[in-house]
This record gives sequence, structure tokens and C-alpha cells, in this order.
Amino acid sequence: MTNAHSAPGPSSQRTSRANTVTIWTLVSLIIGSTVGSGIFALPQNIASVASPGAMLIGWVIAGVGMLSIAFVFQILARRKPNLDSGVYSYVRAGLGDFIGFTAGWGYWLGSVMAQVGYATLFFGTAGHYLPFFNEENPWVVALAVSALTWGIFFALTRGVKQAALMNLVTTIAKLVPILAFIVLIAFVGFSWDKFTLDFWGADSGIPLREQIQGIMLFTVWVFIGIEGASVYSKQARSRKDIGRATVIGFLSVLALLVAVSTLSYGVLTREELAALPSNSMGAVLEAAVGPWGGALISIGLCLSVLGAYISWQMLCAEPIVMMATDNLLPNKLAQTNANGAPFMAQLLSTSVVQFFVIVFFANETSYNAMVQLATIMYLLPYIFSSLYLVLLAVRGKGLSHPHAGTLFDDSGPTISTPDNRRHLVIGIIGFIYSLWLIYAADLVYVLFGALAVIPGLIAYVWTRLAQREKPFNTFEWVVVLVVVVGSIFAIVGLLNGSLVLD
Repeated sequence: MTNAHSAPGPSSQRTSRANTVTIWTLVSLIIGSTVGSGIFALPQNIASVASPGAMLIGWVIAGVGMLSIAFVFQILARRKPNLDSGVYSYVRAGLGDFIGFTAGWGYWLGSVMAQVGYATLFFGTAGHYLPFFNEENPWVVALAVSALTWGIFFALTRGVKQAALMNLVTTIAKLVPILAFIVLIAFVGFSWDKFTLDFWGADSGIPLREQIQGIMLFTVWVFIGIEGASVYSKQARSRKDIGRATVIGFLSVLALLVAVSTLSYGVLTREELAALPSNSMGAVLEAAVGPWGGALISIGLCLSVLGAYISWQMLCAEPIVMMATDNLLPNKLAQTNANGAPFMAQLLSTSVVQFFVIVFFANETSYNAMVQLATIMYLLPYIFSSLYLVLLAVRGKGLSHPHAGTLFDDSGPTISTPDNRRHLVIGIIGFIYSLWLIYAADLVYVLFGALAVIPGLIAYVWTRLAQREKPFNTFEWVVVLVVVVGSIFAIVGLLNGSLVLD
């Protein structure tokens, strides 16, 4: 997962900014917004489902797929420069109010669920040194997570903003131990014999295809935030720098992720890696160089995760505010208090974080399960944004929706035929890759993801009817039907015990 990137707010809060950002500033922003807490748990995450060989194939697929997603948002930023409300605005413009709402709701819920994962990783790491936060005291951790969450909420309602100093400290805090890990393992702890042991996972009895499928959601999780490049690129000094920065930033992040996951297999066996705690990078370095290595990674992780936790709790209210501003949710959710903070949106977000704390800890849900469920929710805007780019390349506009208006479909620069063809290819790759990720996911996360959309669906219908608007058209009714059917299966599975988050 990522440190938060600064997504633009509603139109009333937008300001013009000079195009002064250099290519290397763009690259650093992309890396800073993408490299976050997920990389610290990556060795255990990958080893829990895949052998070294499957891992390498998985990274090739993820590299192509996630680069296409990054380019989807970069291209949409170029083609639709007036759509500056984040990834949600692209989906709404292309596919109408309800699909846009579903994407925004999914992105918001993914961020909310990620908050619980962040805090679990933070206190799980602290529990290695402070025993009362360890796995034997889950409700102590739950109370600590709740206290931290509400403490940050009350701070944010006073108008506290993310400081540049925090960004600097947390960026250094995570990059220094990650680079130290790579250098130390490569030159001190790596064993080629251990790395090639059961290279294709034959001893596990799991087919290679299933191993590759198994790591897909983990690879997406650590890349979430790459869409932030489209936000930063609007401030670029040169338009040519946008694509270059996207490629350089993406490849830099990919190199870090591949290095960490690959080198870990040369220190411990797959079975040993899979049994590690959530801060598995620290455990790997400790096995290679001793306790000081684990402590170094743990300090970096705690600072990085704490910074990301505060940032994302502040920003996860943003989709709610944008949707309320666009009359897709009750307008009260967009209201600000005397300090300029979106009090109701932050209260709703914090309350839902608290709800998931209770649900996840009551069911003893693992960090891995939280990650995969959150990732399913993040995939919604990825899928629909890619589809929008395909529609733009094929027909020059999105789908027509009588209750959504034109939504800027007739705006944007003229695109040459060769560029349009390239955009079509990128959009198709991004769309197919995103759909394949849904297919590759464990069905339990897909069904629970559908169930998580239902409360938003109810709020959306209530809002549309209050405005005397027809809630859905034919295409949207099909989507609603799929969501409802998936939710029914999820509820039945919960009741008979066949579906659990473990």
C-alpha cells in the first residue's frame, strides 16, 4: 500500500498551479506515493502463495498490467484535463452517475479497510518489542487501533493539514531501511542454493498457474497509488516529462519490489517465509544479520505506516465529499466545519473504520485477508477507468446517461489517429488485466466486496429518489443485479459458515 498522494478536491476547492514540476520531482512523487507499508509485508505475502519461479512470472505480468493502468490515468489526465476530481471523475464521465458512484465508493471503502490493515501492521510490529500488543492480546490491539483512529479524527476536525516535514520524514524512514535491506541481503545473506530450492514449487503440490494467480492481488496492493502520477503530471514543466516520469517512477518501484521479494527467497525457504509475521522484511533481515537488522526495518515500518495512516485517514474522506458535491450522496456529507474540515465525511469514514476494526478483530481476520479485500475494492475504478479510455478511443465519448448529462464528454484536446490507436491498446490491456485480477482473486473476497457495496447502493438510491431522479438505466440495472446476487451469496455463506475471512 501507499503513502497518500494529494488528490484534488471538489471544484470549489480547486486552484490553478504553475507548471513548474521537473521530471525528477515527478519521479520522486510517484515513488513516494506508491512505496508504502505493503513492501514491508511482501516477503511473507508472496511466499504464502508462490514459489520463486511463480513469483518472477507474476512480477512480469504485474509489471505489464500495472504499467498499463498507470498509463490509463496519465492518458485520461491528458485527454480530459478538466476532470480533476481524481479517479472517480473519469468513471463518472465515461459510464454515468451510478458506475462512477460505485467506483468512488469502492475506492473509499478500500481506503477505509486499508486503515485497519495499516494499524494492524503497526501494532503487530510494535508487539515484537512491547508484548502487550502481540497476537495473544488481539483486543488490546483493537482498542489501540480504535484510540489512534479517533485521536486522528479529532485532530483532523480541527483543520490539521499534512505537513511537508511529515512527508519528508516518512519517505526517508521507509526508503533508507528498504535500500539497506537490499544491499545487506545481496552481499551478506543471499544463498543461491536456497533460492533455487524447489524453484517451481513442485513440493507444494500447487499448480504453477494457481501460484501465479495467488500473488496477483498482493502485487496490486503494493502498486496502489501509481494512479497518483496523473494528478502530479498536471503540474509538469513539460508534457513530454509526464510519460518519462511515469516509466522511470514505475520501473524504480518495480525494481524495489522485485528485489525485496526475490532476495528474501535466498535467505529463508518458502515455508519459513510463509510462517513469518506481517513485518516479514524485518524478520528476513534479522535472520541474515541479527536482531539489529530487524529493529532497523521495524523502526522504518512504524514511521512509514504511521505517516500513511494519518495521511489516508485525512484523504479517505475525499471521495465522500466529491460524491456528495455531485449529488450522488446527501449534500450534508460535503459540509465543512468552522475549521474548514469536512466533519461529516470524516466522521462517516472514521465510524466505518471502527466498524471494520470490530468485524476484523472479532473474526480474527489476518493482515493478508484485509489486504486482499481492500484490493478488490480498489480494482473497481481501475476496471471502469480503463473501459472509459477504450470508449474514448473507439467512439470519442463515454456512454450516454439521461440522468448524468454530458459530463464533459465533448471536451479535451484533439488526438491524432496513431495516438488514439495506442490509447486503445493501453486501455484494452488495462481493462483485461483488471478483469483478470478479479478472476484470479479468491471468490470469498469478490463476494464480500459485492456485499460491501450494498450500503452505498442504498444511500445512492435514497439520494436519487429524494431528488426525484430515476436511479438506474438499463446498463446500470445489470450492474445492480450482479452486485445484489453476489451479496446474497455472501450473506448465505456467512450464515452457513462456508465463507470466512481468515
